[in-house]
Amino acid sequence: MKIAIASGKGGTGKTTVSVNLYYFINKLITSDIQLIDCDVEEPNDALFFAESHLVSEKKVFQLVPEIDTEKCTFCRKCADWCEFNAISIVKTLQFAKINPDLCHSCGACIVACEFGAITEHQQPLGVISHFDTGIGKGLIEGRLKIGSAMQTMLIKEVKKNTRDSAKVTIYDAPPGTSCPVVETVADADYIILVTEPTPFGLHDLKITVELLKDLQKPFGVIVNKAGLGNNEIYGFLNENQIDLLGKIPFSKEYAAIYATGNMLNDIPQEIESCYTGILDRLNIKTGLK
Repeated sequence: MKIAIASGKGGTGKTTVSVNLYYFINKLITSDIQLIDCDVEEPNDALFFAESHLVSEKKVFQLVPEIDTEKCTFCRKCADWCEFNAISIVKTLQFAKINPDLCHSCGACIVACEFGAITEHQQPLGVISHFDTGIGKGLIEGRLKIGSAMQTMLIKEVKKNTRDSAKVTIYDAPPGTSCPVVETVADADYIILVTEPTPFGLHDLKITVELLKDLQKPFGVIVNKAGLGNNEIYGFLNENQIDLLGKIPFSKEYAAIYATGNMLNDIPQEIESCYTGILDRLNIKTGLK
């Protein structure tokens, strides 16, 4: 069972839900569970496990083409084949260059070149780390190199390093609805959307719902910080017959615990009851056992 936790905007509590579900599924259902932090631009799941320690770390590289202008005839065939406009050719100036920030390492330019003028070299993309969290089967985290725009590429590599045999896998997706999110949820069996009862929360939830409908993925919604804002979001869920998996009330006490990084060490009873209720509804919707 693969469950992705996503949200249309940042700051709704997606990581909070991901970490807590990992904790409570381990505690109440199975310890054969892994947590995958796919928010590669800002991974922070590991911060909330007091006993976590780094088990292994692997550098990931992107293959970026390079043009040898001594062999290049400046025919522009490689540029025409490039779907990402990463190649600039100016024949009159004998200029040929590939922009690594736009290159997606698809290899089309190498196939297109008939003169052997293009070769590939490795460029750092990021790091994949495996943490022992003290519970479950641990956490796998991707951390993108600062300045890189290849989030989707690193997320693919992160997912390749997960344990296929794990009974439950939780993907903590990046915020938004762009390509990194699509890659994260692509093979998920069920998606949990985390939102908040505010106009911004509702606006971005609607966009994410449309995305998941296009992807034909089953999903439900958790409303975090319930009690703030207004009730428009509940009207939207009812009108569109979207499953409300649970409501997590806004709590200054819980927010203070979160801010210290001790979210799992001193869980208020009210919050724990919310998550056990969410797991009950997940059991019904997904057969999670």
